Amino acid sequence: MKIRKYKPSDCEETRKLFYETIHTINAGDYTKEQRDAWSAGGSDLKKWNRSLLEHYALVAEEDGKITGFGDIDENGYLDRLFVHKDYQNKGVGRALCQRLEETVKEQLVTTEASITAKPFFEKMGYRVIKEQQVQRQGVFLTNYCMRKEKDG
Repeated sequence: MKIRKYKPSDCEETRKLFYETIHTINAGDYTKEQRDAWSAGGSDLKKWNRSLLEHYALVAEEDGKITGFGDIDENGYLDRLFVHKDYQNKGVGRALCQRLEETVKEQLVTTEASITAKPFFEKMGYRVIKEQQVQRQGVFLTNYCMRKEKDG
């Protein structure tokens, strides 16, 4: 597995991975209506690309195929972390998360984790601050504000 910085030519592939992961991996925790509303957040490719370029964004790839991606802002907010449906539980998410966390100067890293991702983030040392309802496209979804104190 190779981890590298995101580039604009990754835009469509990361967007597709985002959509497919939500509609397969998250299917057990969210309704189709919720998954449709959530995945619509990446429908504008220009906006998607710009948001990844504004943050520190990484992609993981294997044999030229993107297997995961994530991004974090300068304040330590881990915005997205998605792993391809065929590469779950193979260390992709862990490797991306660790690399993203290393880039921020802040002692706290925060994220808003889905129901599905909550156990992963707990294993990575994050703690739930609160459960919340967020609205996407007029539809409410449950997620968790989570925080991790960095070492050192």
